[in-house]
Amino acid sequence: MKIRKLLCAVSLLLPLMQSALAAEAESTVIPVPDYRPPETVQKISVPIVPDAKRSKVLIVAGENSYEHDWTGVNARLRTMMLNSGKLDVRVIEDFSVATLPMLKKYDVVFLNYLGKWNYTDENENRWSETAQKALFDYVAQGGGLVIYHSSFNIGSPSWPEYEKLAGGTMRPFHGSRRSPPDAFRVHVTDRDHPVTKGMREYFWTFMDDMYTNMYWHPDAKVHVLATAYDDAANYQQKYAGPKYPPHLYTDEKLNNMQGMNAENPQVWTVDYEKGRVFCIALGHGPDTIAYDGVKSLILRGTEWAATGDVTIDVLEKAAAFKE
Repeated sequence: MKIRKLLCAVSLLLPLMQSALAAEAESTVIPVPDYRPPETVQKISVPIVPDAKRSKVLIVAGENSYEHDWTGVNARLRTMMLNSGKLDVRVIEDFSVATLPMLKKYDVVFLNYLGKWNYTDENENRWSETAQKALFDYVAQGGGLVIYHSSFNIGSPSWPEYEKLAGGTMRPFHGSRRSPPDAFRVHVTDRDHPVTKGMREYFWTFMDDMYTNMYWHPDAKVHVLATAYDDAANYQQKYAGPKYPPHLYTDEKLNNMQGMNAENPQVWTVDYEKGRVFCIALGHGPDTIAYDGVKSLILRGTEWAATGDVTIDVLEKAAAFKE
């Protein structure tokens, strides 16, 4: 009997309690927090509002050698290009579907692709014949192209037309090499070009590869913008470590290596029929392209390849010193 009376009382009180709670909820304004999801180590870029004033960039990726964090590089490239206010970016990881009409939707194609897991791999995952022809025709007809870091290892020496397009390529089994230091000084040798105008004469790059003794195609129209010095002293094992065995880098062998104790091109342009090609061998990984010198060159070189002009400012730690 007592339990029945208790249940009856609760049933009478429940509607009153619900009504009171509803009234309180209506009178209480819960503020909406200014919330954004936490960022990862490398921020993920999202599309922006289409803007005809921005040059359209297509990054070509999808496969690279094991020591290159190409996905991390793409994430950072997209972020810094979008943040420039002058570039819009898309990424494709299966370039074999490319056609000339598809590429003509973009102002510049940016190659961050190798097609090998290891430089010594015999098989290279090259794009389809249709995509290859589309790329060459796109540049020849006036499209812009950026060739970036590991993409100088594509095809050489079995793809002469690509070597002509790039101007310089790596031929590891024919004397090309990567200098040991992870940090080196870059010399901007042409400070009047639109890409390098306003830059200081020297800047440092870090966590990077210096490509040296590259193969230069005899018919390519190459104009060098920046170089780096390949110093034989850096090949001593106390500096170079086990990747450079002493018996392969004796004084005699070092003296006989082409490009040793000499300036080697790191940044250059190529005139390929009607197209502009900007080539930058610098930029090994996401950390490297966070530094002002390399970052400035990538942004300004991409804009130049797209438009023939440069409006993106040189970043502070790469800008020429005030006199």
